[in-house]
Amino acid sequence: MMADSGSNEEVAVIGNTDITSTETESNIINTMVERGTALLRKMEINVAEAEKRTGKNTVNMQETYTVYLIETRPAETVPGGGAPAASDTLWRRYSEFELLRTFLLVTYPYIIIPPLPEKRAEFQWHKLAADNLDPDFVERRRVGLENFLLRVASHPVLSNDKIYFLFLTEEKGWREAVLETGFQDKVDSRLKSLSAMFRVKNPDKRFTAMKQYSDELNTVISQLLRVRARVADRLYGVYKVHGNYGRVFSEWSAIEKEMGDGLQSAGHHMDTYAAQIDDILEEEEHYADQLKEYLFYTDAIRSVCKKHELIQYELEMAAQELFSKKQQREELATGTVRVFSLKGMTSKLFGTESQEQRESRLAALEQSIQEGEETLKEKNTECKEFVQMAWEDIERFKEQKDKDLREALISYAIMQISTCKKGIQVWSNAKDCFNKM
Repeated sequence: MMADSGSNEEVAVIGNTDITSTETESNIINTMVERGTALLRKMEINVAEAEKRTGKNTVNMQETYTVYLIETRPAETVPGGGAPAASDTLWRRYSEFELLRTFLLVTYPYIIIPPLPEKRAEFQWHKLAADNLDPDFVERRRVGLENFLLRVASHPVLSNDKIYFLFLTEEKGWREAVLETGFQDKVDSRLKSLSAMFRVKNPDKRFTAMKQYSDELNTVISQLLRVRARVADRLYGVYKVHGNYGRVFSEWSAIEKEMGDGLQSAGHHMDTYAAQIDDILEEEEHYADQLKEYLFYTDAIRSVCKKHELIQYELEMAAQELFSKKQQREELATGTVRVFSLKGMTSKLFGTESQEQRESRLAALEQSIQEGEETLKEKNTECKEFVQMAWEDIERFKEQKDKDLREALISYAIMQISTCKKGIQVWSNAKDCFNKM
């Protein structure tokens, strides 16, 4: 596709190097959100604004925090050109978004849950404010939270979740509804399983490869973001130093008569060039946030792979335990002990058990074996269903990822070309000023 230099698609992209404000906003907000789910056909969702508030926290201490206004409205077109339906609004804190995502993680372990935007700025260049209450950072987080909601709303499974719908529509009582699901117990077991160390004897090669890919993707995007931060630092310095041209040309114009006006005008162009770097790098941050989304997606991929490992491990343990019980039954029925065991030593020390005792043990073993076979059957079904659902979602994610990252990189390249054109224009204007001297 992109490697084909003769394709019409690439020519069209390169030819269109100027981005309009509408196109820029479209690229920044919700890059590639699919709108095919029933929820998005019924409802428009956006995070309209952010507001700083002050109040007391759980330990009765004063704190400053940010809340986000969620707007929802029916998506159906109003017949006869009438006024659209009024929107419903409610405020949510970032911590409530975190609670929603945690609920989705434990409720749908086979799904790659969309990530939230970062809580504090990472991979930043040194002139960028690190304060999580900084207006520019809050605005980027607002965009990221809206993107998260639309990612969930566009998912064929997550979009139908009742708790998610309540999050969008019920300001009061939502948290209680989440806690009533009992998901907190699942959270504890999930954390234990993620931190547990266990070795699967027969790992699924597809999940092993996917986990390795997520690790490598994490490394690549991290390196890309670090490079971009270093380039931003240096570019900021280069642009700001150009402001010295403006100062020098202005001072020079004061001692010239015929060349004065041209030098003064050229100095103004240099000042304009130096000042535009702030807007350029702020726009770059939005593209960096799109890369960060997939950096955080890698954790969600690993979570699915880890859950599969746990299910596979439990299946293998159930099979091993059933095999051990069947072996005990055979030893008890034949009176032979194939391996060293405590029971075998007990028989040698205290004599063999009576026929009645043996039959009682055999009956208990038969019951235990039946239960073990049922458990193995259930674990096998659970594993097969998990693999089927998880891999279906992984395939969906791969398609989404390829489209999103391709669009983000193309848009970033177009922005860089547009920036270079603006620089060329500044120097062309300066050249015209020099020609008129």
